[in-house]
Amino acid sequence: MTAIRPGETVQLIVKRVIETGYVLTEETSTTTEILLHQNETTETLNENDKVNVFLYHNKNKQLIATMNLPRINYDVFDWAEVTEVNAPLGVFVNIGTSKHILVSADDLPVISAVWPQPGDQLYVTLKQDKKGRLLADPIREEDFEGNWDQAPETLFNQDISGRVFRSGKEGAVVITDQGYRGFIHSSERKKDLRLGEWIDGRVIKVKHDGSLNLSLLSRKQDAQAEDAYIILQYLQKHNGIVALDNKSDPEEIAIHFNMSKAAFKRAIGKLYKERLIVQENGKTILINDKN
Repeated sequence: MTAIRPGETVQLIVKRVIETGYVLTEETSTTTEILLHQNETTETLNENDKVNVFLYHNKNKQLIATMNLPRINYDVFDWAEVTEVNAPLGVFVNIGTSKHILVSADDLPVISAVWPQPGDQLYVTLKQDKKGRLLADPIREEDFEGNWDQAPETLFNQDISGRVFRSGKEGAVVITDQGYRGFIHSSERKKDLRLGEWIDGRVIKVKHDGSLNLSLLSRKQDAQAEDAYIILQYLQKHNGIVALDNKSDPEEIAIHFNMSKAAFKRAIGKLYKERLIVQENGKTILINDKN
């Protein structure tokens, strides 16, 4: 008989009842003994009862059981919430059992700034490492084997949401809430995206293969108002003046406001039309604070 292993859901038999719970055994091998603690039960059991349990190792590396069966196993992917970040080991996720499972740093992005944070969710299955430890294994694009749902062309310019499952310098790949593949180029976001982060964006292209190009940047009209607000707040907090104007270097504008020169000029135009600012001698000045 194949040896039972952590990460499996198996049917065992109650060999005896003890003060702290139950001792379980295999029907074909009474020498196997696995503890089912009272805290891991969902009903009262008696000797010789058959029970379905999920197996995992405790801190002492003992194989133990729980009647709280997870949604995820070796063959089934599902979303699991990140509960703890433990650098340099990795992150722990809740698969539906009291023991949270490690996603190894080896299976996370090299850049720790885009590691998931508590509350983010990873699409994972289970695996064992070379030492026999149970790990959660995040999905990879090849796991889909090209079986993405095909997005309709009517999604163009529509708002859409999803979760990041790959993040890198060139951009991020998301699974949308409808099951489509979406790509966010680095130029279509204002910050790096975390693995497992939930995003709200819009569709800027429906590709021939049914995948989507997405943007997290606001539409120009909305973005102009947002950028104008950012500049206005800056001026109010800095004595009504900033040493930048429409002729300033794009890099200096980006350093101050994290926006392009074109976006800066659009926002300045809005503030100028509203008679909130003037520009003099290479500076932008809040009118109310002008001497």
